[in-house]
Amino acid sequence: MSGLTTTQLEQAMWSDGADFYALLADYQALFREQEALIQQSGKDDRHDFILGIPIADRPPHLRACLESLYQVCQLYNYGGKTNGVWNKIQVVVAEDSRDEANIRRDIELVEEYRQKGLQVHHFGLDEQYDLLHALPEDKREHLGHLLTTQPREKFYLKGQAANRNLSYLKFLQLTQNKDRTLYYLVDSDQSFCVNRQTETGEEAVYALNYFHTIDQIFRSTDTLMLTGKMVGDPPVSPSVMAANFLDDVSAYFTRLGQLAGIQSCQFHGAQQKPGDAAYHDLAGLFGFEHKQASFDYACRLSGNHDHVACLTDFASRLNAFFFGEHLTRKTWFDYGKGFSQLSPARTIYPGNYIVNYAGLKYVIPFGHLRLRMSGPTAGRLIAAEIGPRFASFNMPNLHRRTTEAGLADDFRPGVEIGQESIDLGNEFERQFFGDLMLFSTEELVKQADVNQPFAREAVEAVIDQKEAEMLALYRQKHEAIVQKNRQLNERVFKAGHWWLHSPEVANALGQLRAFIDNIDRNFGEHAPAWQQIQSSEHRAQRKQQIVEALLNYRSERNAWDSLF
Repeated sequence: MSGLTTTQLEQAMWSDGADFYALLADYQALFREQEALIQQSGKDDRHDFILGIPIADRPPHLRACLESLYQVCQLYNYGGKTNGVWNKIQVVVAEDSRDEANIRRDIELVEEYRQKGLQVHHFGLDEQYDLLHALPEDKREHLGHLLTTQPREKFYLKGQAANRNLSYLKFLQLTQNKDRTLYYLVDSDQSFCVNRQTETGEEAVYALNYFHTIDQIFRSTDTLMLTGKMVGDPPVSPSVMAANFLDDVSAYFTRLGQLAGIQSCQFHGAQQKPGDAAYHDLAGLFGFEHKQASFDYACRLSGNHDHVACLTDFASRLNAFFFGEHLTRKTWFDYGKGFSQLSPARTIYPGNYIVNYAGLKYVIPFGHLRLRMSGPTAGRLIAAEIGPRFASFNMPNLHRRTTEAGLADDFRPGVEIGQESIDLGNEFERQFFGDLMLFSTEELVKQADVNQPFAREAVEAVIDQKEAEMLALYRQKHEAIVQKNRQLNERVFKAGHWWLHSPEVANALGQLRAFIDNIDRNFGEHAPAWQQIQSSEHRAQRKQQIVEALLNYRSERNAWDSLF
């Protein structure tokens, strides 16, 4: 053991030139030693944790999430074990799958990790329905938009917001000491680790003792809601990343065209670290600037290989973009000033937030609209209500859009996979109107008291203003994507480069063609989602839904708050 405190070990571990692995082993061992001493004392007044993991038809993600939680428990041992079971951590796997085979796989995973010592509960569809209908009917009527109105036979794919909110009912059932329990909401595609750059590429490390730090924050501050961010794959839809991704794919082929196919691969070296929201085509809306036009692709192949192999692997990964993976603009963990320094938050990251019992009131609303950006929208409302008691801290989860199982074993709401096509039109439409709701809400809380019902005239005026702004921005983005995709097609297929004459990359070129066609299908002039966004009739319907949701927010929150 080094003789350093945990804070000193943290600082040393994340400093340049450190022996990271040796310090990490000391860091984890020191926490395990502290936990053993606490157990010996017989006095542990720290928080218990109940974790909620919504899951819909993606068992491989659930396995990765549960495995990462198991590793954190093993390595840091928060709360210790009694009779082989971790005492202070429970997990609710909230089922929302439609496929019976996936539900069976989820139940098997729950049982597997129970056997390993995790207190995991499978919160199945029938139990959810029964718990919802155990609420008094008058309350249930007012909570339909928060908790779903689906009949028993269709109590699946309710959406992440409704499924998460239903988990709160299970939390209440499991809570033994409301003054000493924290509720930790995690998405199934999140893992309790962070990414670190090494000479050989990206590495996932269990270097954050989440439960220890979160417990300290809630014991030493008046925080009601705490949110961490995420590292790894971007937390946004591919529908807002297409323009900058095309920039990076074009940059790859520009560079590849200057190299020989049989030449030793030149796409290696330390991967660049893009700034905040560099993956977002409309980053300016969130106060960020894109200063760099494109980012280099870092080849993931190891050992001696040439550019034929690099291109083959690159092309095989392109379709993952439509599931939200960005090959060139990952987010990397940065230790900065430590884990526990708080800053005021304005966005809930639904895959990484924690509340105490009083904070259960600050729910993510509007799930019935099935719009994207629900976390940022809820965050604006909550920040306006409780200010700095809604805080952000530097403990991200690792976000992985795809797993080793591949796209064939993945599910993503709003993405449809055909024989040779990928359609994310549903997600694209939900993104536009999610943005409209977010930025309307952001403006509305500046003008009105969030603790009072909003006035219809104010809501409608703000939405009309934001609609014009969003249409103009989306039109610019649409034109840019059409132009960039045309340029990529010419660069790959019409510039006479070596890969057109190389039989070894024929399959890769087919994948490139499919990618370009899918970009056109989803973002081109005739894309169904773009036509919907352009339709004044469709927009009028969606705007009316948004207006009514905002007008009902306060009364729905009052009904929800009464549960606590």
